[in-house]
Amino acid sequence: MGQKIHPTGFRLPVTRDWSSRWYANNRDFAGMLAEDIKVREYLKSKLKNAAVSRVLIERPAKSARITIYSARPGVVIGKKGEDIEKLKKDLADQLGVPVAVNIEEVRKPEVNAQLIADNITQQLEKRIMFRRAMKRAMQNAMRLGAQGIKIMSAGRLNGIEIARTEWYREGRVPLHTLRADIDYGFSEAKTTYGVIGVKVWV
Repeated sequence: MGQKIHPTGFRLPVTRDWSSRWYANNRDFAGMLAEDIKVREYLKSKLKNAAVSRVLIERPAKSARITIYSARPGVVIGKKGEDIEKLKKDLADQLGVPVAVNIEEVRKPEVNAQLIADNITQQLEKRIMFRRAMKRAMQNAMRLGAQGIKIMSAGRLNGIEIARTEWYREGRVPLHTLRADIDYGFSEAKTTYGVIGVKVWV
C-alpha cells in the first residue's frame, strides 16, 4: 500500500512535517482549515511565476505567520518590496488578523518534487513533448544529487484520443520505507485537449 498512499501524509511523524501548524478547538477547526486552503490557492494563482514549492502557515495568538518557500524570492518580494507589502495586506484582509510573511529560498529547485512537477506542466502547456520534458527533468535531478526519481503523467498525452498513464523511474524510490526521505509533488497541465496530471517522487 506504500505505492498508493500520499507519501507526505504517510511520513508525517517520521521524516516530514505538517504544512499548517496551529491548534484549534472543534468549533473553529473547519473554518481555519478552509482559510488555509483559500490562502494556498490565492498564493498559487498570485505567485504563478515565482516557483513556490510549499507554503507553511503558523498561527500564534491572534496573528498569522506565513512562510513561502520559493526558488525565485526576488519575484515574490518585487521592486523595493512593493509586491510583498501588497501580499501582506491582501492576506491580512483574508484572514482578519495581522500577517507576517517570510520568504525562504529553495536552493536546489531541480530536486524539489513540487517544482519539477510545475516545470513539466508549464512545458506541456507550451506543447513540448511529454517524454522529452520528463526525461530532461529526471536527468537534471539525478545530476544534482537525487538518489532516485519517479515521474508519472496521466491524461491525453500528445493529444491522443484515449487517455493513458506513462511513468519513468531512475535510481531508488522506496515508497514503503518510512525513513526514506521522499519528496512528493503534483501538478495539473491544462492543455487544449484536456487536463494532464503530473506526479513526481524524489
